[in-house]
Amino acid sequence: QVRLVESGGGLIHFGGSLRLSCAASGISINTKNMAWYRQAPGKERELVAIIFSGGDANYAGSVKGRFTISRDNTKNTVFLQMNSLTPDDTAVYYCHVRLTSYWGQGTQVTVSS
Repeated sequence: QVRLVESGGGLIHFGGSLRLSCAASGISINTKNMAWYRQAPGKERELVAIIFSGGDANYAGSVKGRFTISRDNTKNTVFLQMNSLTPDDTAVYYCHVRLTSYWGQGTQVTVSS
């Protein structure tokens, strides 16, 4: 059984930082492209960042330069370092194994102004 468990969300002030983690079990992520998505209230889920199996990464324009996606294949875990957070970053953040139906349950990030 594949499980993706996100952690690290919470309430943070404007300009603060958070680091999200996504721990995978039941699947080895080292050959997988992994992604973080987010969904704000009343909005569609949007792609935030992708990290490819080789280590390259792509970002949504709204987070480029502020967020960094990384992976530790030895720990079967993907991370999202989020800096300079603004209220527009408030959302539930989800981990996803690209090209599969595997999603985490999400972790809430709330940025206060």
